[in-house]
Amino acid sequence: MVDHNHYCVCNLYTQPYLQPSLCLSPPPTVKQPPTIVKQSVKDYIVDPRDNIIIECEAKGNPVPTFSWRRNGKFFNIGKDPRVTMRKRSGTLEIGFRSGGRPEDYEGEYQCFANNEFGVALSNKILLRVSKAPLWPKEVLEPVVVTEGSPLVLLCNPPPGLPPPFTFWMNSAMTPIPQDKRVSMGLNGDLYFSNVLAKDAHTDYSCNARFLFTHTIQQKNPFTLKVQTKEPYNDTSYNATDPYGGRRVAESTPTFLSPSGSESSKMVLRDEQLLLECIAAGLPTPTIKWFKKGGDLPGRKVKFENFNKTLKIINVSEEDAGEYVCMANNQLGSIRHSIFVQVKAAPYWLDKPTNLVLAPDENGRLVCRANGNPKPNIQWLINGQPVDSSPPNLSRQVLGDTIIFRSVQMGSSAVYQCNASNQHGYLLANAFVSVLDMPPRMLGPKNQLIKVIENNRTFLDCPFFGSPLPELRWFKNGQGSGLDGGQYRAYINGTLEIKRARAEDEGTYTCVANSILGTAENQVRLEVKERTRIVRAPEHQSAIRGSTARFDCKVKSDPSLSVTVAWTKDDKPLQLGWRKDDESLTIPNVNEGDEGMYTCTVKSEIDQDTASARLTVLGTLTYRSVTRDIAFLNRPDPPMDLDLSDPAARSVRLTWIPGNDHRSPITQFLVQFEEDRWEPGRWQDLSTYPGDLNSVILQLAPFVNYQFRVIAINSVGQSQPSRPSPRYKTSGAAPDAIPRGLRGWGSKNDNMEITWEPLLDLERNGPNLHYNVWWRLKDSGEEWSNVTTVGSKHVIHNTQTYVPYEIKIQARNEFGAGPESNVATGYSGEDKPTDAPTALRVSKVESTTATIHWKPVAPNSVQGEFKEYRLYYWRESSLVPGLVVSKEKKTKGFFSTVAEPSGILSDLVPYSKYKMFMVVANSRFESPPSNTVEFTTKEGVPDAPKFFRINRRGFDTLQLEWDKPLEPNGILVGYLLKYQTVNGTRLGQPQFKNLLPNETEFTLRLPDRSTRYKFFLSARTQEGAGEVFADESPHFTNEVELTDASVASAFTPTPTPLAPLPPTTITPTTIRTSAPTTPATTPSSTTTATTTTPSTTTTTTTEATTTTTPPVLIWNLTVVPNSNYANVSWRHNFPAGSSEFVNSFKLSNEGIVQFIFISRNVLLYLIYVFPASLNERTYIDQVDIATQGWFIGLMCAIALIILILLIVCFIKRSRGGKYPVRDKKDLPLDPVDQKDQDGSFDYHSDEDNKPLQGSQTSLDGNVKESDDSLVDYGEGGDGQFNEDGSFIGQYTVKKDKDETEGNESSEATSPVNAIYSLA
Repeated sequence: MVDHNHYCVCNLYTQPYLQPSLCLSPPPTVKQPPTIVKQSVKDYIVDPRDNIIIECEAKGNPVPTFSWRRNGKFFNIGKDPRVTMRKRSGTLEIGFRSGGRPEDYEGEYQCFANNEFGVALSNKILLRVSKAPLWPKEVLEPVVVTEGSPLVLLCNPPPGLPPPFTFWMNSAMTPIPQDKRVSMGLNGDLYFSNVLAKDAHTDYSCNARFLFTHTIQQKNPFTLKVQTKEPYNDTSYNATDPYGGRRVAESTPTFLSPSGSESSKMVLRDEQLLLECIAAGLPTPTIKWFKKGGDLPGRKVKFENFNKTLKIINVSEEDAGEYVCMANNQLGSIRHSIFVQVKAAPYWLDKPTNLVLAPDENGRLVCRANGNPKPNIQWLINGQPVDSSPPNLSRQVLGDTIIFRSVQMGSSAVYQCNASNQHGYLLANAFVSVLDMPPRMLGPKNQLIKVIENNRTFLDCPFFGSPLPELRWFKNGQGSGLDGGQYRAYINGTLEIKRARAEDEGTYTCVANSILGTAENQVRLEVKERTRIVRAPEHQSAIRGSTARFDCKVKSDPSLSVTVAWTKDDKPLQLGWRKDDESLTIPNVNEGDEGMYTCTVKSEIDQDTASARLTVLGTLTYRSVTRDIAFLNRPDPPMDLDLSDPAARSVRLTWIPGNDHRSPITQFLVQFEEDRWEPGRWQDLSTYPGDLNSVILQLAPFVNYQFRVIAINSVGQSQPSRPSPRYKTSGAAPDAIPRGLRGWGSKNDNMEITWEPLLDLERNGPNLHYNVWWRLKDSGEEWSNVTTVGSKHVIHNTQTYVPYEIKIQARNEFGAGPESNVATGYSGEDKPTDAPTALRVSKVESTTATIHWKPVAPNSVQGEFKEYRLYYWRESSLVPGLVVSKEKKTKGFFSTVAEPSGILSDLVPYSKYKMFMVVANSRFESPPSNTVEFTTKEGVPDAPKFFRINRRGFDTLQLEWDKPLEPNGILVGYLLKYQTVNGTRLGQPQFKNLLPNETEFTLRLPDRSTRYKFFLSARTQEGAGEVFADESPHFTNEVELTDASVASAFTPTPTPLAPLPPTTITPTTIRTSAPTTPATTPSSTTTATTTTPSTTTTTTTEATTTTTPPVLIWNLTVVPNSNYANVSWRHNFPAGSSEFVNSFKLSNEGIVQFIFISRNVLLYLIYVFPASLNERTYIDQVDIATQGWFIGLMCAIALIILILLIVCFIKRSRGGKYPVRDKKDLPLDPVDQKDQDGSFDYHSDEDNKPLQGSQTSLDGNVKESDDSLVDYGEGGDGQFNEDGSFIGQYTVKKDKDETEGNESSEATSPVNAIYSLA
């Protein structure tokens, strides 16, 4: 019995860099069992209006025949006139032109493809016909509901196949508007969290769209009647008060779906999980989701339907658990738990693949699948259970594996593996083919591959053989197999060159070898320069009637022909425009020529593009005129080219220069074209001074020339002249010597002499061939020679690695050229006979070891000595339980001394290593030396695997880490160093020694605003290792802000909600300071929560004080709506110390101040801090009266100010209110008065001080408002008008009588507008 390597066979040959594994396909002429290559899906739903096509395609040799089973029984296709099978295929077509019902053909189908080597099976295909049933007729009574109550309108769509898509519309075929209050559930029902009077309509209609038939079925409409306690007026509705001033009872949240406090859900792996919670309540509840015992999977989770639906895509086992949805409004909250179970239909862990074996070889088929519950594995052979098949001594079934031993010819078959559980099944076919075949090359012979320099390159060498051949790559027939460094050889025969360079050019040979023979193929690789546009077209403007010109100068590899194509607006150019290799000229420009022009340069292997826009101007501009003049300054092309004074290798060319357009011609460029080697390609011949118009051209023999001339001045080149008459030079013997002469051996008994052939213009005549000479170096024997037309000659039966003298000469019909210098070449190398001996180590440190060995005799190398190559690997780590990689590494030592030695570096400390050494020539390695084992010393450890810093509260930091991946010794503990951080200043360092089994540490903060920098390192007996440094995170103080009624617009002091968990939005901390001794005081955190129709965000505003007594801002309350917000807060800053500014910030942008809001706010964050803060620290107060600009302004408008002061004094004396328009441009009063309860409001001691006005709207227009001002008390409300302008003002809280008697006791506090995302 012979035990060889075997291999799997895939159905298609794929690129190795997509699947770097063995993936071979037998040639079509090889006999092989059938393989299913195409089939219909398992659950197959068809349209009843179309013919039914059930696909089944297979390949094999001989061509397979097909049969079908329907519902487990043989399906006789010939007896049913409606069923036909395609030729050379198993695909069924069922037609209904002659009658019949598609429903009669529903059932389970399975295809069988068989030939003399086995039977392959398709999946069981469940065929079902799509159904779109009508909605049942029903009479729907009007739905009557009290305003503010919840409501569910049932949809109950008819059951279709597949299920229909449902949606709600009105009689005008307009979708029912949905929002946080009104939305459709997953079952299609329409849910109202609370009903408004405006919801009363007679046309709520549920629609079902069936995908296959493209039809929509509509349910009879619902009529909704809303009962109100008070009359309803459509004009009284607004977003702030949806009930129009009527009293509607508020209610705590309750769940409309699902019911109860808990429910369960089962979902299959890799499917989509949808969890839904819809709540009733007034105000409309907000839905939030949590997962007990963990976080929601951030990358896979999505919130839909206004946060009522939680969607997790590609569910996996770790997504199982308890999910909690919480509904809350200002009256309370309610929770519902959903227990999610994740099951799994079978999925592949190791899918069986086709197996090709040679006689007497061993192999195995593996079928591993997983699922929940665990799937049952069943093996079949040619469609029959393997247990019921005839016994086979060479086959043994062991659960999910079939083992084959000493297989014989004639035992080919197709095996099926079926993995099934209650949620589904998998079926895989894998044939075992027993073949006896020598190596064969499947790809084209001597393929030429051209690649661009610096690109990743793959050289393919598809091969086949049984038993599996070994394949190796060689370059230019020399050296050892290419694998390693910049080469990577894949087992399927492909060689990867990671970055192709010029020196990688050459001939690559792949050799496949097995016990049955050898096969080889060659691939010629040429590395080319990249094609690129070096002078691209530029955007330009041109006046009507002028001429425009776009440049497109190209640089490419000289050996590649390139084509230049122009397009305008991605369409080919029209006729009439002049194009050459480097430019596009557009004469007589008009409006139709305006557009984007693209120059595309293509070679056979790459391309480059560049674009520029042409703008056509209707009137002259200085810029366009100067550009036009610049173009006209190009010289005209030369004329009347004439040839004279012909000679064997020269001719005189004369021409008449064209008009130079006031810019003298500096050069003439002469170009040539020949019709033998590269017809149609113009090449530069030579340049001449601009004062010449007659020159003698030096030419090559045996070329049929024609010439043209280009004039060049300071502006640019002219158009080429018309070509001259042709001139053919006579032939001559070659002048050039072939380049790149070298001799090398592709085998141990030959030498290949190779050279570069002469260029086309170096041939000098027909019938070019080469004379090659060679002889043993220093032997004194006569030269051997041969004549060949190729670029290679092979000398056979040579000794191993002996030097030869070689030379070459080119020759044609006209004679021989010069001989080359004598070069030295070598015959092929063989495997070194002797191995290095006495390998040992003398000095071992933690990462280095000194090695010694005894060298080999030079003649035993049998080739060019390259190096002593040391193979070493890490056998194990001395750290208990640490698993290491045993990957072999190599290091080369070039030494010719009698007692060589070297240093092996980059070792891992505290590890056991093994090594051996070989001597290497260019192609082979010697047998290995003795194997040496040594142990490195203990070293300092690597950095900890990770280091995380988490806040566990206001004053606690939790530090977590893990052991280093490479401890490099026995850990004795950890060293933690930490110090406070204040900007760039670092505090006094503190140290903490921790035990080796400790992986967490808790640090109590003296102040929650204090930040620390931490340095953690692991320690062994050798000392501390690499340090992992990190800083503690900022204290998070931002929460979500959305658009709901957190506080009523009519409540003087809205009650803030309880703080919500902080989000991951960038935090903002307000810090105040005073000259007094700092003392830390906990600050209060206020959360305002509202909801917009598209997103939910939470915002927390915090003040951290460092003064005694504490100076704080608290009770920040925001009551937003669709286009305005009421903002209020409390503080205890000293009177006159600071003005206040509300600043609003987008979540992804910086702070924006004094920008008024437009409609449809989506998301924003809000902060409050004193206007005197700069970079979150106080700056000294500046008296505005001392500023120069203020004094100048006051002097300029003194008269106007005096009049305004008089008018204000009169109005204040009368106790009247200021009109809004009068107050919009007046400054703030910085003085605050203390209220009776100890809070501060914004009353001014100077009653006659003017008030600051509001900002204009975003479009710059100031919109007048007739609204009266809203009184402002302790935490009172400021408002924005519907166009975004601020109309509110703040008043001092008074008793009722006092307020009515003195309405002028008012002062304003500016509020920034909310910066809208819209």
